Amino acid sequence: MADTISSTISPEGSLEILSQQEVNRLHDTSRSGLHDLLRSCALAVLNSGNPTDDGLALMETYPDFDIEVIQQDRGVRLQLSNAPAEAFVDGRMIRGIREHLSSVLRDIVYVYNEIQTRQRFDLATAEGTTNAVFHILRKAGTLKPSSDPSLVVCWGGHSISREEYDYTKHVGYHLGLRELDICTGCGPGAMKGPMKGANVAHAKQRRSEGRYLGVSEPGIIAAEAPNPIVNELVVMPDIEKRLEAFVRLGHGIIVFPGGVGTAEEILYLLGILLHPDNDDMELPVIFTGPADSADYFKRIDEFLVYTLGESVRNLYRIIIDDPVEVARTMRAGINDVTAYRRNRQDAFYFNWRLNVDRDFQEPFEPDHASMAALALHREQPVHELAANLRRAFSGIVAGNVKERGIRRIESHGPFRLNAEPQLMARLDELLTSFVAQGRMKLAGEYEPCYTLG
Repeated sequence: MADTISSTISPEGSLEILSQQEVNRLHDTSRSGLHDLLRSCALAVLNSGNPTDDGLALMETYPDFDIEVIQQDRGVRLQLSNAPAEAFVDGRMIRGIREHLSSVLRDIVYVYNEIQTRQRFDLATAEGTTNAVFHILRKAGTLKPSSDPSLVVCWGGHSISREEYDYTKHVGYHLGLRELDICTGCGPGAMKGPMKGANVAHAKQRRSEGRYLGVSEPGIIAAEAPNPIVNELVVMPDIEKRLEAFVRLGHGIIVFPGGVGTAEEILYLLGILLHPDNDDMELPVIFTGPADSADYFKRIDEFLVYTLGESVRNLYRIIIDDPVEVARTMRAGINDVTAYRRNRQDAFYFNWRLNVDRDFQEPFEPDHASMAALALHREQPVHELAANLRRAFSGIVAGNVKERGIRRIESHGPFRLNAEPQLMARLDELLTSFVAQGRMKLAGEYEPCYTLG
């Protein structure tokens, strides 16, 4: 039986008094209510420091956990029942965990009231979606108008080898020595390592206001609690808005070894940068890992060049087993970003100039009809091909490793893709290499979940 504590706390930081309607919605356990969402996210946050990516197992460990929002004249209080004892020290909740819990509550309430249930933002348009992303970030206090560019977005796998994890710490350390800050998906692995390394370096440099920004979404928060180093947490409503937040906030992007999810993020990023409207965009991108991870990026590089053309290599640099060179290159690249935006009088805190096409904003639900409709051929603009490849990649991954996708394959057979045979063969080779490297979670042997039409 897990140790638990029941307590009533005040949210940490700025949280406006809630209306009675908002409180009622947070209490509502129906499908239209927010209680179950708040409960699952809150439990994951309270479990911070105990790595897990199984939200169901966490719920089963703490079946009696509950959270209730209490409206009082002097503000909001949170009543916690049977919460993980590890979130407390001598009966008092750890301050960082209290901050994360407050951030989750803030963003769930704001997104529901201002984004999802009002017509304030036209989410069917690129401009409306970008404005929604901006307002969520502004509400969270994430936008820093007075700060020079310094934010490095770090992507990579949450379940990586010890060698790869240590490498991400070394890179983060050398970034921190150069007074650069870290933005990640806020979970473990390649998301935690760079923050941990930068934290030590910032202490050495006496950088008292180092930023460790975590951008997540409810489904990920519920499975992967924010790592304890995160000192700014933003919860976006879905993966597309989360990814857009990364590319508009970040002044440079580093990709560490990961798995299929990391490859999807790469396709998202390069698809945006390949758009003609972004031809002159300054955004340094580095792929890096230790020597034993070189094959991961070699395979990805080969696939990108075959599908998107040799010129795609102009958008990123691969640096293997050299944390110092990674940090020096990123520092120089962010200096170029500073000059680029200053010359154009662009904001440092949010990249308005970057064009994010609707293909990269609209949620994609992989099913047999949507997968068959994808245009997977090279007789189209490369940024459109990148968007469709990302969708195909997402669907293939879902069919092999995600519960909903697996059930669809079991019920209706493999997805049928209308694609160039050679292109799909290259994609299959890439996925097979991930299996060989142990980068795909599979219940059994890998079997392609698609056929060519």
